[in-house]
Amino acid sequence: MQRFVLVIALLCALAAPARAGYDEGLAAYNRGDYAAALREWRPLAEQGNADAQYNLGFMYHYGEGVPQDDAEAAKWYRLAAEQGVASAQFNLGIMYLRGERVSQDYAESATWFRRAADQGHAGAQYNLGLMYAIGEGVPQDDAEAVRWFRLAAVQGYIDAQYNLGFIYENGRGVAVDLAEARRWYQAAADQGDADAKAALQRLGP
Repeated sequence: MQRFVLVIALLCALAAPARAGYDEGLAAYNRGDYAAALREWRPLAEQGNADAQYNLGFMYHYGEGVPQDDAEAAKWYRLAAEQGVASAQFNLGIMYLRGERVSQDYAESATWFRRAADQGHAGAQYNLGLMYAIGEGVPQDDAEAVRWFRLAAVQGYIDAQYNLGFIYENGRGVAVDLAEARRWYQAAADQGDADAKAALQRLGP
């Protein structure tokens, strides 16, 4: 069965240190002292440190040490995204996709996903492939969908691997190739994907 599911989970890996105070903030965050993390990171973010800006956006998005506030999250994500932080670009794309304190705008979402995808962000590559597959925010283009799914799949992204299996099984943007379909279904199945395992059983040896 076709499965095109949007990635909406936020990335929780915090960015690497860049200035004095960042390490202290990271240590505080890791022990659950969000107030101390904010005290360390906010001045850095206000001084233009992109990593701290991303982390503030993340904390506002989840309400960690501050009231949950999508508007503040979007503000800090945008500042980090404009400096090239791929995770911030991805999360801003998610916010435009879902209309979280920004107007729902699929084209803007695709723009931010593309910027993260061009940096090798697998979740953004998958979502951009999905948008091309269904023609949302970009022109419908099966060949482009395959290209972006493949980039995510080779990084081990399960949904992209499954979707490539489906695409090769059904010939969407590529010639039908059951051997290639099995290869991608197997890659997803090896990671425990139940739908991929069912697809392999359906295709047989």
